[in-house]
Amino acid sequence: MTTKVQTSLRIDAEKFIQAKQILSQLGMNFSEAVNIFTSQVIAHQGLPFQVLLPNEETKAAMLDARVNKNLETLSFEQFQQEMTSR
Repeated sequence: MTTKVQTSLRIDAEKFIQAKQILSQLGMNFSEAVNIFTSQVIAHQGLPFQVLLPNEETKAAMLDARVNKNLETLSFEQFQQEMTSR
């Protein structure tokens, strides 16, 4: 039998509520989700997703977006066409 340890987390209240609602729809509680995340950290020997610093082009685009510069409005259909033509 494995030993369980109790821990404490500080999480934004609204995000916690939203996460619990989503997890409930998936049939699990928050503790189970944290245990799955912990298992994945061990299996991947790090975070189970990429965490990268943005490159210079992405940084520039992020700065532009913050000041509503160089933005273009696309319909969903236009977006789909652009994505499939790449």
